[in-house]
Amino acid sequence: MLILTSSCSFTTKHFVQHLPRKPQDLRLTFIPTAAEAEEGDKQWLKDDRQALVDVGFPVNDFTLTGKTTDEVREMLEKTNFVFFSGGNTFYLLQEMNKSGFTKIIHQYIDKGVIYGGSSAGSIVAGPSIGLARNIDYEKLAPELGSFQALNLTDVVVFPHWGNEDLQKRYTKLIKNAYKKGNKLVLLTDDQYLLVENGKYSIESI
Repeated sequence: MLILTSSCSFTTKHFVQHLPRKPQDLRLTFIPTAAEAEEGDKQWLKDDRQALVDVGFPVNDFTLTGKTTDEVREMLEKTNFVFFSGGNTFYLLQEMNKSGFTKIIHQYIDKGVIYGGSSAGSIVAGPSIGLARNIDYEKLAPELGSFQALNLTDVVVFPHWGNEDLQKRYTKLIKNAYKKGNKLVLLTDDQYLLVENGKYSIESI
């Protein structure tokens, strides 16, 4: 199961209805790696994490930065739900690759681990983050050698559709996406993409 959101602080109370068990019965690992490349007070990060706590998830924090594949594997063995925060998409994928997460996540999804994401955490679930160059800052990930992403889904999710601050960037993104024939799902902050048993549905709160 994949739960891909724009902002989980808006949608958590709604998406929990799709989970196989109650939040308090699932071990959730919150990964703020993407936010490490951002500046400011990161209130959006705090809000997302708190929303998960508020619905009853026992939340453990874990960053991929500086971790070995063995450490990542150990984390995945102990979690039912791995949730990636928003932040810089390119930095997140860089650290996913460096830590070995990219290579092993599929086997854990196959075992039933739920993948969740907010903003950048949702974008990297698709086949490529190349189009994110239009809305995010690639230079924050100097060691990223490829835009190939997790490929957990064949669509590219782009968050915060309708946000006035992103309007110019999204105009460029749509133009480039149209030329390349990419499959896009544009999500407002009140929506999320649910992927379960090969079926895709856009849910709104």
